[in-house]
Amino acid sequence: MARQVFFSFHYDRYISRVNIVRNSGFLQPETGFIDHSLWEETKTKGDAALKALIDDGLKGASVTAVLIGAQTAKRKWVEYEIENSWNSGKGLLGIRIHQLKDFTGKTDTFGTDPFAHFSTKNNGGSLTDQVKIYDWVADDGYKHLSTWIDEAAAARGR
Repeated sequence: MARQVFFSFHYDRYISRVNIVRNSGFLQPETGFIDHSLWEETKTKGDAALKALIDDGLKGASVTAVLIGAQTAKRKWVEYEIENSWNSGKGLLGIRIHQLKDFTGKTDTFGTDPFAHFSTKNNGGSLTDQVKIYDWVADDGYKHLSTWIDEAAAARGR
């Protein structure tokens, strides 16, 4: 069964890398990915419109995949998506994309763990203890993405 996946990422900096993951052949357009034109149009309408767009995208998803680059962990909307996903029982996983080449052929620097500053209510630990993080290049994301998504869903009983 295909899973509904919401992708969380820093749009302006990582869209070319994100598209490599998104177009890897495992996911279809109906996975909950928010398309650029919709995001850009909504961004001009303010925070309330962005929040509504994110909430709508998360609504049908069973898993949120956080695509991690050098600046992902500090993004306001990525934090919102992580918190909202965890609190609503969605599967969560992280995928490091810094080694993927962008449109200009450059890679990026390693980013900090975006789950580290979230604590879980059930054990007082951080989400880092609960959420697996993979590296798209080193862990062969092209081959394993669907397995990672299924495991994240199963870890949350979905």
